[in-house]
Amino acid sequence: MTPTIKLSSGYEMPQVGFGLWKVDNATAADTVYNAIKAGYRLFDGACDYGNEKECGDGVARAIKDGLVKREDLFITSKLWPVFEDGDKVEPAARRSLADWGLEYFDLYLIHFPGALKYVDPAVRYPPGWHYDGESQIVRSNTPLHVTWASMESLVGKGLAKSIGVSNFQAQLLYDLLRYAKIPPAALQIEHHPYLVQQPLLNLCKAEGIAITAYSSFGPASFLEFGFKHAQALVPLMKDDVITGLAAKYGKQPSQILLRWATQRGLAVIPKTVRPAVMAQNLDCTGFDLEQADIDSITAKDAGIRFNQPSNYFPTDKMWIFG
Repeated sequence: MTPTIKLSSGYEMPQVGFGLWKVDNATAADTVYNAIKAGYRLFDGACDYGNEKECGDGVARAIKDGLVKREDLFITSKLWPVFEDGDKVEPAARRSLADWGLEYFDLYLIHFPGALKYVDPAVRYPPGWHYDGESQIVRSNTPLHVTWASMESLVGKGLAKSIGVSNFQAQLLYDLLRYAKIPPAALQIEHHPYLVQQPLLNLCKAEGIAITAYSSFGPASFLEFGFKHAQALVPLMKDDVITGLAAKYGKQPSQILLRWATQRGLAVIPKTVRPAVMAQNLDCTGFDLEQADIDSITAKDAGIRFNQPSNYFPTDKMWIFG
């Protein structure tokens, strides 16, 4: 049984989930179905991933076959920046819910801070970053407090049980906490030994915000994009410290990386299509690392971030992590 993290909203969130970024549409339904069969209960999706309908098909099949009930699952989705205007939040959430075939999300997150000009789903969906679909970044004037008020209304209408944010930094979190009637239950961030973000972790611990780590394996998720700084680094799965600890504990390097996060209280959302690896990743809470070993992994922190807009396309308007 996967341990859970109690959110400030009162709900329990599984500590180990399954991430759906870059899960191919052609195989997404089978992947989700097989992951449920393997024991996963949390699935982390987003409008921007473009596979919510197929992932929902996998969930529907698993429920139909009696593998799970809806209430056994914890489904997360995310609001894309072009839908952050106050009157666009609910329609965007409802579109994602319809694609999933669900009546509510267990957790709904603002995917990135910084509202962008609305793109009608009839024009393009998922809309991506660019207003014209090619190169034009156009910001919206909607401030965060307006977006958050609309997020809070989703809870009141039963469309989301918990709400939170993703890719936010400390200053914006403090701003949000000043006026939030419903404080963010969770923050999702890039987190791996090359990017620890300890001050941000400290803030969330003090404020009762649960953290989910994505890209737990560091540069591995970004090699396909040709990121030079990802290619220049030693893959964490082959790092001497990580492989040494894997040998010491009789585990896979991936399990060591995931346990480094979960033992420190974070949730993780790894993904794979291989059943054997699905089981390995899920089994990352049943052993403990010695504190010295945790510290040796944390010491690899180099402040190296991969998932930021300026790494994917040229822009001088989206310095979210500046």
